[in-house]
Amino acid sequence: MDMIYAFLNQKGGVGKTTLSIHTAAELTRRKRRVLLIDADPQGSALAWSNCRETPDFTVVGMAKSSLHKEIQQLASAYDDVIIDGPPRVTELARSILLAADLVVIPLQPSPMDVWAAAETIDLIREAQLYKPDLRCVLAINRKIANTAIGRDVREVLTELDVPIMKSDIGQRVAFAESAASGGTVARGKAAKEIKKFVDELRRIK
Repeated sequence: MDMIYAFLNQKGGVGKTTLSIHTAAELTRRKRRVLLIDADPQGSALAWSNCRETPDFTVVGMAKSSLHKEIQQLASAYDDVIIDGPPRVTELARSILLAADLVVIPLQPSPMDVWAAAETIDLIREAQLYKPDLRCVLAINRKIANTAIGRDVREVLTELDVPIMKSDIGQRVAFAESAASGGTVARGKAAKEIKKFVDELRRIK
């Protein structure tokens, strides 16, 4: 197993599940063996998985605070593991942080999302006392093109003192349309953004 990526934010509705699913799908296209762990009690990734006609990677549910103790045995047959984390379940979030190699904090360009990201970073700093090599990055998701807040969010985020991914993901109907049928985006601007996003993730070592 090479990497465990966790998508985590204390705020709901930031697109954690969409990014988790699409990262898993893109890694699978690159011939990686991928396990997606749905660690959100809402079970959105599992629900999406149940709609798939042709499963291309494994999705399992594990929304429990012992995840970090069980993940090595569960994930030993895979190259990469993606964890879709919950909002506001602190013990579960702590377990995910202890399991992860890299935490991706998705956020929309809004003040409330920035505040929630700051709370998540506090949890990560706490986990780094026990796991000093744990890394984290911020990922701007659902960005609306040609808006002032979309342009200015990077400047605000620099105050959090955490690396910000260069590959933004736009607010695109294609993501919602593909999710409804248990699919992922395969072409167009959305697919190009995901490819760039995963390229950048893979460079973080």
